[in-house]
Amino acid sequence: MHPQLSDKKDVCREFMQALEACHISTWARLTGGCNKDKDALNTCLRSERVARTTRNRESAKESRVKADEALKKFLS
Repeated sequence: MHPQLSDKKDVCREFMQALEACHISTWARLTGGCNKDKDALNTCLRSERVARTTRNRESAKESRVKADEALKKFLS
C-alpha cells in the first residue's frame, strides 16, 4: 500500500499518471496488468522517502550538536 499521493507535488508524477491511466481499464486492474506501473511507483516513492529520511536524519544530527554545545556553554 502506498502513502497518500495527493500531498506529493512533482515527485513521481509520471508514475502516478501511468498508474491512474492503467486503472481506467477495470480488466487490466483486476488481472494484474497494472502491476509494473504500481511497482515503478512504489520504487519511486521509496527512493523519495529514503532521501527525505536521510535529510531529516542529518538535520537532526546538526540540531543535536547545537543543543549539546548550548548545554555545555550553559553549564560551564
